[in-house]
Amino acid sequence: MKKIVIIGLGYVGLPLARLFATKYPVIGFDINQKRIEELKLGKDSTLEVDDEILQNVLVKENPLKNQVIGLYCSNQISDIEDANFYIVTVPTPVDKNNRPDLTPLYKASETVGKVLKKGDIVVYESTVYPGVTEEECIPVLERVSGLKFNVDFFAGYSPERINPGDKQHTVEKILKVTSGSTPEIGKEVDDVYKSVITAGTHLAPAIKVAEAAKVIENSQRDINIAFVNELAKIFNILEIDTHAVLEAAGTKWNFLPFKPGLVGGHCIGVDPYYLAQKAQEHGYHPEIILAGRRLNDSMGEYVASQVVKTMIKKGINVNGAEALMLGVTFKENCPDVRNTKIVDVITALEDYGVKVTTFDPWANPIEVKHEYGIESLNEIPEKLFDVIVLGVSHKEFEVINLELLEKDKCVIYDVKGVLQKSDKKL
Repeated sequence: MKKIVIIGLGYVGLPLARLFATKYPVIGFDINQKRIEELKLGKDSTLEVDDEILQNVLVKENPLKNQVIGLYCSNQISDIEDANFYIVTVPTPVDKNNRPDLTPLYKASETVGKVLKKGDIVVYESTVYPGVTEEECIPVLERVSGLKFNVDFFAGYSPERINPGDKQHTVEKILKVTSGSTPEIGKEVDDVYKSVITAGTHLAPAIKVAEAAKVIENSQRDINIAFVNELAKIFNILEIDTHAVLEAAGTKWNFLPFKPGLVGGHCIGVDPYYLAQKAQEHGYHPEIILAGRRLNDSMGEYVASQVVKTMIKKGINVNGAEALMLGVTFKENCPDVRNTKIVDVITALEDYGVKVTTFDPWANPIEVKHEYGIESLNEIPEKLFDVIVLGVSHKEFEVINLELLEKDKCVIYDVKGVLQKSDKKL
């Protein structure tokens, strides 16, 4: 029987660990002690796994030793020694210069290397550029364990496809790409995933193929969103409703339904930089990928400038104006604030002299403060505002009465294009 360890219990790792724990002995490993403590109580602050579903698979003792089906969460490396199938699901961010930061992968590989045994398989799920698994991670495993790759231990890559906050496309319902360091190991890895993924699997012919497939998924979305963001800028100049244009164009069967917006999060706003980095290392400068990134990264400043222009047209004094930002997470109905571009809008508005109050019922104020230095409220502030910006289309904002928050000349700017009443849409 496969005895599985999931390294990293975030938005990707926990749903996967919960799923595998319905058929295998599973240890969920994370260095964050607070995270382990909440999970042992059957609580998931990311809201990706319902508490009741999580509690149904939890066991109170290490299931690897007795081969008991279930999930045990731990931050103790001694608890993962008896596994034979390791899955790494740690974040792969970029640094302040948008260069790939592989530090979490290196550290996770060192952790696995300390307990790696002959015959073990290590599968990576973190989004990377082609070559990271075999050229960056495997050498760490070999160095720490003293074992030889494809002789003593083996590897695979199966890119995560988690969509945070999406309760319809959960992990078992999304087709899984798999791969292995040898054809035999590829089949073995594929069989393990196939045993729990009801949507099925696709076995790629090589690890680099699977890595490349993942990184282009989000690069493709990034470029398409950049295109409609540019259209929004053009149609704004021409005084044409972008959303009306997209609705009309969308009546053709093969028109792709992308919408303008702020591109944040840990995938679409990050992954293209990984592919660009690898291309540049080999002497090729990617034109379209980086152009899309530049345009999408500029949208926070653009939204703020449009808000300010609308304020001026309404005769609202910009310097010292009070603004309410509705939402700070990177997407709707999700508590994830990683790489949220709402922060860019807030920063730009404050640069204009606008005082911004942030309200988000989904975001953890402590996390927002720690990550961005921004005070975020979970309750609607009891005051009136010169500007209201809908930054995230949380379900709570669909029923909010904005009239109770508006001053006489209030500007309402709808980034998501979902409000019935607004002075301006993106």
